[in-house]
Amino acid sequence: MEEGKAVKEEEYTEDGTVNLKGKPVLRSKTGGWKACSFVVVYEIFERMAYYGISSNLILYLTKKLNQGTVTASNNVTNWVGTIWITPILGAYVADAHLGRFWTFLIASTIYLLGMSLLTLAVSLPSLKPPQCTEIDVTKCKKASTLQLAVFYGALYTLAIGTGGTKPNISTIGADQFDDFHPKEKSHKLSFFNWWMFSIFFGTLFANTVLVYVQDNVGWTLGYALPTLGLAISIMIFLAGSPFYRHKLPAGSTFTRMTRVIVAALRKRKVPIPNDTKELYELDMVEYAKKGSNTYRIDSTPTLRFLDKACVKTGSTSPWMLCTVTHVEETKQMLRMIPILVATFVPSTMVAQINTLFVKQGTTLDRHIGSFKIPPASLGAFVTLSLLICVVLYDRFFVRIMQKITKNPRGITLLQRMGIGLVIHTVIMVVASLTERYRLSVAKEHGLVESGGQVPLSIFILLPQFILMGTADAFLEVAKIEFFYDQAPESMKSVGTSYSSTTIGVGNFMSSFLLTTVSHITKQHGHRGWILNNLNESHLDYYYAFLALLNLLNLVFFAIVIRFYVYRVEVSDSIQVLAEELKEKRMANQMNLIE
Repeated sequence: MEEGKAVKEEEYTEDGTVNLKGKPVLRSKTGGWKACSFVVVYEIFERMAYYGISSNLILYLTKKLNQGTVTASNNVTNWVGTIWITPILGAYVADAHLGRFWTFLIASTIYLLGMSLLTLAVSLPSLKPPQCTEIDVTKCKKASTLQLAVFYGALYTLAIGTGGTKPNISTIGADQFDDFHPKEKSHKLSFFNWWMFSIFFGTLFANTVLVYVQDNVGWTLGYALPTLGLAISIMIFLAGSPFYRHKLPAGSTFTRMTRVIVAALRKRKVPIPNDTKELYELDMVEYAKKGSNTYRIDSTPTLRFLDKACVKTGSTSPWMLCTVTHVEETKQMLRMIPILVATFVPSTMVAQINTLFVKQGTTLDRHIGSFKIPPASLGAFVTLSLLICVVLYDRFFVRIMQKITKNPRGITLLQRMGIGLVIHTVIMVVASLTERYRLSVAKEHGLVESGGQVPLSIFILLPQFILMGTADAFLEVAKIEFFYDQAPESMKSVGTSYSSTTIGVGNFMSSFLLTTVSHITKQHGHRGWILNNLNESHLDYYYAFLALLNLLNLVFFAIVIRFYVYRVEVSDSIQVLAEELKEKRMANQMNLIE
């Protein structure tokens, strides 16, 4: 009964979602695209803030803090890596303790604090070294320890904040659709496409307006604008609170997984019964409790060794006996790890956008009449390409492939990721050939030693930026959806953090590869492939090396997906959608016959 009127049971959500007070929520008054609109608007402003910093950070480090190319590039990728690694901690806190909403809210406050401090760091003259006009920045006065401490302290405070926002905001959005309701399930299939479409509007603004302001007006205004935008976005998110659906924290994901692994190891000599009904499991009544966020999962034949954890031996200790459901949850999180590893290399490629690609742009002619294009603004073409490709994919490609594959998604998530991996290999081949051409022109005009501007338009770099956006439309969107979709119901935030972890590790790999290649290629009296003067460098060799790395990774991915087993759906909604698709196709055929 609610407000004196009987409410039909089917009007409540069936996936265990509740309101902030922990009570069941009505489907008609919460969730759906109405609730998602507040989440999406927040993300537009958040991306504007994040990319407003990261897109042009390498130029601030080289021009204002007087750091060399390799040092600045590594500082950018190390920071970006931290940005995308900390979500593991944020996901743990959300799933185990505070829930996604409160974890997000606390973290976004820390995020805003970091942005405010960073704006202060670029504004006060006492927090920056004297301006230097030397081409070789190694001859300029370096930033003091205090100046670096304030600047990097702000950056990494911001990173801690994003650790709690990134894994939870997209998960909060996806939670607004009930997996047990076919219509809402169909909307969720498109959610991540339109999620990426919407949030990259913030990226587009950052890569055009904000980088222009930073390069031509001032860094103070260039950082103050995204800080203000972030503050507004938090208020918008809070305005949508009455409409959100929430999933209760289900306890520590990592503790449950550790218990399963420890129990299996301790009982490694215990035989597994042939009948899975003999394994330890709770009654269905336990999983049917109102507000429960865990669903009973039947035993599967993969990773059989872990089944030893639920073999009954007389002990009831959670470190000796686990339920079949907990074992299957652990299996699913472990099954995704090879896929996770296969996405590290393409994330390393993405790291080049805000580092070496931008540095390349500084060596080229950036004029269109009297207007001078900021090098980092080419990142806008990554965004535009992604936006166009996502729309074409969702509106046309999926519908065409549905007729061929009979799959409601058009193609599987792993197939979509595979296409993205192929494009990443092509990107680095194109980047290598383009850089080889740039170096040949620099040599023809005697600009190698001086490091002067090469008489080529910055738009020769356009193909690699456009292709990067195309690759993202396949790989990045599918990656977020895959790790969310394949994670067990009680581990969605941790599953989503997998997708951010790949970006973090990819950036750390970029730092490692850049440092290692730079060091090795300087040995035995050689100039080296990556120098402060890019006209003396050999980025074409480095990009060719990355193309080879992509090719090897593609082979690894092809092997991994052959053995991957998709998670069993907790409801039959995806089957219902498949049946609807089949009926619609048959109806169309009948109409054609008539």
